[in-house]
Amino acid sequence: MPQSVKETYHFYLGRSSYKRINMRGWLMLGGCLLLAMIALVVSKQLWTTYSHDFTFYLKWQDALEFLLWFVAFLMLGGSVFVLRFLVALRSGYRKGMIILVGQDSLIVRDLVAENLTSIFWIMHSAFWCFVGVLVGMLPEMLIGWTPHLPNIVLAVFATAIAIVLSLAGLVVSGISGTFIVIGCIGAISFCRKLGAAQRYQLSNHIALRIDGSVLTIIYPGTPESMIDLRLLDEHDRRRLLALLHEYWTDAQQIWNPALGKEIEKALLGAEEKIVLA
Repeated sequence: MPQSVKETYHFYLGRSSYKRINMRGWLMLGGCLLLAMIALVVSKQLWTTYSHDFTFYLKWQDALEFLLWFVAFLMLGGSVFVLRFLVALRSGYRKGMIILVGQDSLIVRDLVAENLTSIFWIMHSAFWCFVGVLVGMLPEMLIGWTPHLPNIVLAVFATAIAIVLSLAGLVVSGISGTFIVIGCIGAISFCRKLGAAQRYQLSNHIALRIDGSVLTIIYPGTPESMIDLRLLDEHDRRRLLALLHEYWTDAQQIWNPALGKEIEKALLGAEEKIVLA
């Protein structure tokens, strides 16, 4: 049994897991910064190749410039996400990925490498939303070409069609642009929560479940957390499971009646006996 119900136990991210995820994070950060730099350099070169006089239609060069600027913005935003995750990863390695505060509360950090995958898919979705904005503006680019058709009747007819299509295209661009704005607002919350410490009270309302090596924590009014216990140091993982089993027993098994068997199943593959410090 723990010496004191107020004693705090820290369970640290394993060194091999830390190095592996940290390397992936730095590689992704370097890739984002490199792409941002390439986009800005290409944009600067393109800027000098055409005139910037005001027109009532969209030039294809301007559309390409907007795309390059957005790619640079997207990559810089992704870099901020990755840096935020790397800071949280280091905190999990130095201060503890899971902290058990006696029988009072459980503090966890979600530090799986899939967080980097989530960042990629957010950038992927934002990129294609912006492509949708540009697709909606394609008819406006045609307006700059249709008046120069050799046949005056054909030129008027094509220009009229392009104007009508451009109005419909504005709807497509507006919808895609709205998704981007909403995504940017949601990204602020996502960045704050990325790898952040989440505290759960060990009360009658908490629900703990272990499926294989994944610890799922559910508490009313608090976001659900799924923690991969394989990221922990091997000794810390066994020690955490043993403490949870003891606390589950002391709580008269009200957290989850099946938790005891789930913990025992998670400990079956251990090569050493469980040692409580």
